[in-house]
Amino acid sequence: MKTVTSRCAGLIIALVALHGLTGCSTYNRLVALEQNVNKKWADVQSVYQRRADLIPNLVNTVQGAANFEKSTLTEVTNARASVGRVQLDPNRAPTDAAQLEQFQAAQGQLSNALSRLLVVVERYPELKANQNFLGLQAQLEGTENRISVERNNFNSAVQQYNTALSTFPTNMLNKMFGFQPKPFFTAQAGAEKAPPVQFNFGPAPTPAGNLNRGPAPTPATATSP
Repeated sequence: MKTVTSRCAGLIIALVALHGLTGCSTYNRLVALEQNVNKKWADVQSVYQRRADLIPNLVNTVQGAANFEKSTLTEVTNARASVGRVQLDPNRAPTDAAQLEQFQAAQGQLSNALSRLLVVVERYPELKANQNFLGLQAQLEGTENRISVERNNFNSAVQQYNTALSTFPTNMLNKMFGFQPKPFFTAQAGAEKAPPVQFNFGPAPTPAGNLNRGPAPTPATATSP
């Protein structure tokens, strides 16, 4: 009887120890994954901040062009201010999807305003030849590319973290440890549709052979000799 009791006690101790080791391993893994998500989030914030820092110099350079459209500059300035009003912890990825959506909406508004600004610039030859503007434009385009890369890196880290949270046996322990899933960046509404392309060819040109010739002559009627 004592032998059976001893074996049962040993088995219980072994299970408790195994559960403890599993719990420690799971906790350490989730900590590492969450830290990676936070690192990728900080990278995203960094490139967005880089873009925001470029805008004042860009606006100052563009507004020096004669008769430049002030409404376009106002739109960019207001969009940048809206971004500044959405405050999220730069070192800790958000767990609230609504907060991330608000952040993304503000950044998307600024992206659209900058796109329109660069389209308008095409109508100002002096800006297209301005070396200061060209340098800022190149930096801005490079930053936009980095934003896309860092957002994708962030989404990949979130996917790995969220997958770990929902996988057995982690899904039985993560709530006890207080880990929460993280939201993703999502594509902007309408991004799945190609933008319409319109060409304005103007009136059809007159064939070169008919320029300044007036109406075509009436064919002569053949007469009998």
